[in-house]
Amino acid sequence: MDPTILAAVLAFVVIAGLGMAFAGGEKNAAQQRAKSMNAKKPSKRTDTEMATMKRRQTTQDALKELSQNEKKSRKQRFSVKGQIEQSGLTLSEPTFWMMSAVLGVILGGVGYFVQGSPLGLIGGLVVGGLGLPRWILKFLIGGRQKKFTSQLADAIDIIVRGVKSGLPLNQCLKIIATESPEPLRTEFQTIVDAQTMGVPLDQNLNRMFERMPLPEVNFFAIVLIIQQKTGGNLSESLGNLSTVLRARKMMKEKVKALSSEAKASAMIIGSLPFIVMAMVYFIRPEYISLLFTRQEGHLILLGAGVMMSSGILVMRNMVNFKF
Repeated sequence: MDPTILAAVLAFVVIAGLGMAFAGGEKNAAQQRAKSMNAKKPSKRTDTEMATMKRRQTTQDALKELSQNEKKSRKQRFSVKGQIEQSGLTLSEPTFWMMSAVLGVILGGVGYFVQGSPLGLIGGLVVGGLGLPRWILKFLIGGRQKKFTSQLADAIDIIVRGVKSGLPLNQCLKIIATESPEPLRTEFQTIVDAQTMGVPLDQNLNRMFERMPLPEVNFFAIVLIIQQKTGGNLSESLGNLSTVLRARKMMKEKVKALSSEAKASAMIIGSLPFIVMAMVYFIRPEYISLLFTRQEGHLILLGAGVMMSSGILVMRNMVNFKF
């Protein structure tokens, strides 16, 4: 090979090797600088991320605990003792059953006197011993919960204004327990008394939800428990909750107004057969009395009752909206 070409090739190889060496050194130096900069940054980023993750985990644990407590107290809320507490009555469970038994005996005697058969006695015992007392309890519970829901947003506003002015949460709860109307006063007075005895706030709120199993009370308990465990701006959280509760109340009133026509129609259709039966009885008693004196009439009344109950149930589900 020509010595000139060989020298040229060697010179090219040497120059290329020197260039790659310098370039690789600069690249390695740049990589080392980048690694050192990235090694310095994670300290602050890791602290922030760890704090966020810790707060998120605490929130999830609080929500999980509330969900477990709700499942545990669900059976108690649907028991007779729980319903007596929800209705605001001061009766004990044995007293309630004794009163139900007395009412059942009275209605059973009336049914036997009117009907003249054991069926009237059994029907009166069932209605007076089981049906009517439980219906009265549900009626009282519904009225009490309705009043409580309409007053809860105002109570939350009292807490928001008190916290903004520098009052502690316990003092705000005492103000609500002193100045609010019933049943809000009784429920918050129970919380204040329990806190005075040393019961934690989360347990008080869970017991309050057992006495008032409403979504609004559950929202209120979640906000206070999470704020107590994770911190944050309590006045802002409760202010947002108050806005949500008022929006829910407005939506309920709007739904009630829109469904009032359907409810009136359902009431008219449901009461029309009884009105017609009463009018026929006054005009021609012997014609309508066949339904009560003959076996075929009893079967007709049974079929009519089943169909009427089905129709009323369907209309009730059509005009009642849960949200």
